[in-house]
Amino acid sequence: MTNQQSFENRKFESINCLNFDFKLGEFQNCSFLKCDFSGCDLMGAKFIDCKFIDCNLSNIKVINCSFQGVGFNNCKIIGVDFARVKNLLLEWSFRDCLIEFCLLHNLEMKKTAFINCQIKEAEFEGVNLAGADFSGTDFERTKILNSDLSKADFSRARNYSIDPTKNKIKGAKFKYPDVMGLLDGFEIEY
Repeated sequence: MTNQQSFENRKFESINCLNFDFKLGEFQNCSFLKCDFSGCDLMGAKFIDCKFIDCNLSNIKVINCSFQGVGFNNCKIIGVDFARVKNLLLEWSFRDCLIEFCLLHNLEMKKTAFINCQIKEAEFEGVNLAGADFSGTDFERTKILNSDLSKADFSRARNYSIDPTKNKIKGAKFKYPDVMGLLDGFEIEY
């Protein structure tokens, strides 16, 4: 692909970045099914109202990449530094995804849905997750620091460890027994 090609209403199936260059491309209302993006450089690409289904997005490079109205379903997302994406108009959702060793720093992710995801050894730092929905999500060894979690729904999430002195949690929803993860930072026995 040469500089700034645009694609609209296209379905991409079983492609990989070895035979397709995504840099600087604009994709609107496109779907990506069973595509292998592992190691792909998506620098400057724009994804608007797109769906990624059953895709491998491990180790992608997302410098200045835009995600607006993008849904990730049953995707593997490992080792991605999402702090490098364009924060303006960032809007995405994740369902049944494995999100592992990813960095999510200083992002505006209000009302983002992470439904039935496995978020393992990831870092959320300085992220606005106000009103986010984490229903059914497992936060195995994930760090959440200096983030706005107000009105976020953790009521069906598990394995989270959130320090209420280092995060905003006003109005967030939690349920027993997982709510005990709010005490982890205090090193007390219960």
